[in-house]
Amino acid sequence: MTDTANMTAPESAAEMPAAPTKGYWQGVRARLGRDPVALGCAGVLALLIFSALFAPWLGHADPYEGSMVSRLKPIGTPGHLLGTDELGRDMLARLIYGGRLTLFLGITPVVAALVIGTTLGLIAGYAGGWINTAIMRVVDVFFAFPSVLLAIAISGALGAGIVNSLVSLTIVFIPPITRVAESVTASVRKLDYVDAARASGAGDLTIVRVHVLGNVMGPIFVYATSLTSVCMIIAAGLSFLGLGVKPPEPEWGLMLNTLRTAIYINPWVAALPGVMIFVTSLCLNLLSDGLRSAMNVRQ
Repeated sequence: MTDTANMTAPESAAEMPAAPTKGYWQGVRARLGRDPVALGCAGVLALLIFSALFAPWLGHADPYEGSMVSRLKPIGTPGHLLGTDELGRDMLARLIYGGRLTLFLGITPVVAALVIGTTLGLIAGYAGGWINTAIMRVVDVFFAFPSVLLAIAISGALGAGIVNSLVSLTIVFIPPITRVAESVTASVRKLDYVDAARASGAGDLTIVRVHVLGNVMGPIFVYATSLTSVCMIIAAGLSFLGLGVKPPEPEWGLMLNTLRTAIYINPWVAALPGVMIFVTSLCLNLLSDGLRSAMNVRQ
């Protein structure tokens, strides 16, 4: 009887499936899924991106076609749900098409700066010594100028245009991402598992690729997400000043510039591009906060 019990218990225990273990990213997804604010903001951003990407197939009016007899129509006008601008162009169509350039100018420079800044920060943080000093002192030079003034100065020197705006915004956001990447890399470089990998004979490139990069990308990515809203606002400011997108292209900052003279005639229509910039930047900031909380394992 005893032998049977002793034989049955191990067999039944062996047959029981092991409890699944959640990885780090599964935990991040689970915590993010319990954040209604982050999910709501992600939904709004997804809707904006979808409408911007598929604008030609949504059946809206031509954003370039104007009518002098339909200038500055109020919100709710039949055929023009959000009214018309100073040239009689449909505001809803221009806001949707304008989201293309606005989001493109807000996301692309941050992605480019993320790649360049992360590379420089990894090199500076892992190598240390004179390499760290050389890279970080050059980065510190850019911190002597406010981001907006630096973007205006570079765009003014290069000239107006989408490409020059992308270049100037990328240059502006490389230094902060480099500093964050250098800081987290320098802290990870001193951890025990990096020393163990080095003692086992792994090369520097392997250590950075396998052991360092995966542990520093989380904080860097969250910080870069928070910069997207700032980049979008600065890009809109450049267009407002005439240093970014050129007319008649629809872009929210440029639309604010062209509609500023109509603010006393039809203020609600003139404020619509600013409302879109505000809502989009707010959603980006709240989503970034949600990501930061979800990636904090102590939450």
